[in-house]
Amino acid sequence: MKLWKRAVGVLKDKRSIYVAGVSRRTSYRNPHLEAIIIKATSHDDSFVDYKNFQRVYQWARTSPLYMKPLIWSLSNRMDKTRTWVVALKGLMLIHGVICCKIPAIQRIGRLPFDLSSFSDGHTKPSKAWGFNAFIRAYFAYLDQKSFLTFSEIKENNNAKKSSLGEELRRLVTWQSLMDLLLQVRPQGENMRRVGLVFEAMICVVTEVFEVYEKMRRLISQAVARAYEDDHIWPRPGDVEVNLANGIMKKATVQGDELCLFFELCREMGVLNASFSPKVERIPAEEDFRELLFQT
Repeated sequence: MKLWKRAVGVLKDKRSIYVAGVSRRTSYRNPHLEAIIIKATSHDDSFVDYKNFQRVYQWARTSPLYMKPLIWSLSNRMDKTRTWVVALKGLMLIHGVICCKIPAIQRIGRLPFDLSSFSDGHTKPSKAWGFNAFIRAYFAYLDQKSFLTFSEIKENNNAKKSSLGEELRRLVTWQSLMDLLLQVRPQGENMRRVGLVFEAMICVVTEVFEVYEKMRRLISQAVARAYEDDHIWPRPGDVEVNLANGIMKKATVQGDELCLFFELCREMGVLNASFSPKVERIPAEEDFRELLFQT
C-alpha cells in the first residue's frame, strides 16, 4: 500500500510540474521557480530534497522581483495539499526562506497560507492525528514568528527609544513565541522514527537556540534600560514590577520545559546523547529582583 501511495504521489508531482511548465509567465507566476518548489515539496516521504531547497533560497536572494512568484507558488501548493508530507516540507521551506532574512520576506507579516486546521486526507485519522498536530503547531509558530519580525521592523524604523515597560512587554511576547515553538514536537512514539519528522526537528531545535538567545539579549537590554532611566524605582504594584514578576515566573517554567524538550531531542537522536545544553535561567533572578524591586 505504501508503494502504491508513493507511486501516486510521484504521478501527482509530475503532473503539477507539467502544468507549471506550460503556464504563462506573469508578474506573480514563474514556471521555472514553480517547478523547483514542487520538487522541493514532493510527496516522497523518504527524503528531503535539500538541493532544490537551496535553489529556492538562491532565487529568493537574487532579486525582490522573484519574491512574489515564490510566495504565490508556495502558497498555491500549500492551499491545495491534503498530504502531511507536502505540508511539512512546505513549512520547512518557508522556514528556511524566513531565515534568509530578506527584507521582502520580513515585511510579509502573517504567512500567506493557512495550515492552522490542516488535516491529512489520505491517511486514517488514527495514524494521521500526530502528523496533523505537528503541522498545525509548526505553522502556528512560523506564522507568529513572521508577524513578530514584521512588527519589530516597523518599530525599529520609528527610531524611538523604548521605555522599560516596552522592553519588558517585548520580552513577554518572545516568551509567548517560545511557548509556541516548544509545542512543535512529535506527539506519538511512531513519529519519532519518521525520517522527515527527524529532519523537521533539526530545524526546530536550531530555532529554539536562536529564540532562547534572543530572549537573553532582551533581558540584558531591559536591565540596561532600567539602569539608564533616571526615574523613581518601580514599587510593588507598578506595571513594570508586575511584568517583571510574570517574566520571572514564566522563565522558571520554560527552563523546565526546555530541559524536557532537549531530553526528547536526545532520545530521537536530534541532539547527540553526549551533548547536554545548559539551560541558564532567564532572567537572572538576583539581578532582576535587585534592579526592579527596590523601593
